Amino acid sequence: MPNYKLTYFKLRGRAETARYIFAYSGIDYENDTIERSVWASLKPTLLFKQLPILKMDEIELNQSTAIARYLARESGLAGKTSIEQAQVDAIVDTINDFMNLFPWTEKNEAVKQKMNEDIVTNNIPILLNGLSKLLGDQNWFVGDSVTWADFHWAVCSITLSNLNTDLHSYPTLLALKERVEALPQIAAWIERRPNTLL
Repeated sequence: MPNYKLTYFKLRGRAETARYIFAYSGIDYENDTIERSVWASLKPTLLFKQLPILKMDEIELNQSTAIARYLARESGLAGKTSIEQAQVDAIVDTINDFMNLFPWTEKNEAVKQKMNEDIVTNNIPILLNGLSKLLGDQNWFVGDSVTWADFHWAVCSITLSNLNTDLHSYPTLLALKERVEALPQIAAWIERRPNTLL
């Protein structure tokens, strides 16, 4: 097994799904969290000027979804069949499409607030109604065991809650988040991770 080093800001953000996979699978890795003050000097050294980066010995992998998907395959969390893997990928990509609507880098706070309000009003119900229907009365989104799609939902739902989304209106999705967070390995990670807004 390679030596893993995951580099990202001191946030949950785009690296947290990978951290859940590491935690659940018991795979050792270096969780390299950097301060914003270091970013200006680190950014020019990166091929695409972005984080997270997963270093595996001499190989560097960028793109948070590619990183999480690779780790999920390596640890048996990607789905048990090709169809299940496609279903898992579709759920993750749907959540990502939605999360990318938010104006994360908008500097004008008034514009940012207005955009966030529009997304909460118009887009969140579409996402959550769709995910609720996909989940139905199952314990997990796909198949009969947890996958990284469940982890990704649990991670992103924290951000949605912080943006004043009431998940109590979607009890099955809230229960799924709580089921993921109750897994002993995930609960242990949550207990020791930094408490951040994003």
